[in-house]
Amino acid sequence: MQRANIFRAPQSVGPDGLAGFMLFWSLIVVLPLAALLFWSLFPLENFKIAWQPSLDAYRDLLASGRWEVTVRTLRIAVIVTLIELAIGFPFALWLAKGTQSTAIKVTALALLTIPFFLSLSARTIVWRAVLGLNGPVNAMLLHLGIIDQPLDWLLFSEFAVVIGTIGPYFPTMVFPLYLAMNLIDDEVLAASKDLGASPAFTLFHVVLPLSFPGLAAGLVFTFIPMIGDPVVPTLLGGGQVIVLSASIQSLLQILDYSAAAALSVFMLLLMVALILILVLAARRAFGTGVGQ
Repeated sequence: MQRANIFRAPQSVGPDGLAGFMLFWSLIVVLPLAALLFWSLFPLENFKIAWQPSLDAYRDLLASGRWEVTVRTLRIAVIVTLIELAIGFPFALWLAKGTQSTAIKVTALALLTIPFFLSLSARTIVWRAVLGLNGPVNAMLLHLGIIDQPLDWLLFSEFAVVIGTIGPYFPTMVFPLYLAMNLIDDEVLAASKDLGASPAFTLFHVVLPLSFPGLAAGLVFTFIPMIGDPVVPTLLGGGQVIVLSASIQSLLQILDYSAAAALSVFMLLLMVALILILVLAARRAFGTGVGQ
């Protein structure tokens, strides 16, 4: 009796399979996006749909307070993403090419998965005790004589939101970078060194272009969730750091679905803009073939 080969090469998807995939994709992606766009254009009047399309919800995005919230959200997301990149890039490079110990790599990768076993609320609430007036940070600064009284801006501020966000999103920056750098052939790096290239030249002209897919993925996986994260700003902002996600929740609570949908569409456009910027930057820096 011939044993079945479970490692057969994947075969191309037929028309039936493609149709099923497109139907599934439409149900989970296209249909919700279409509904979101519909609610942003057709507001509710007296709990009934006004079938006359209107752009009032989008005009209200420029109203007082909304623009400030948008700028604050983008500022926090950009700062956190840059910090993650500054820390995560050298760490991923060391993990992929700087150490040859398998035990160290396995241990480091295992430690990076720990945040995924805890809820974001549990990972964030700890910082309220750390950054509080009676927390260890203020206690240490007072003990060293750096300050005369506890700093009240450590908690319930943009600073607290930034600090509390670095840890949860650090793995989403490191993992894509590590995977991309781990695929770089060591012989390529050795050849660059043999040809007289300096470490800095090798980093910017060899490692960076070859690891750009991981870099782009890390930026997307960090920046985009940051824009839509309502947990950290709520717990560490204390109602004083209002971001776009919190604004959407407030609009839903007052049953202003049209404005909430318009704000959600605006957030999606911000995410699409980020991806387009990354593709254009890749084409400009590494050649026109990137992203095609």
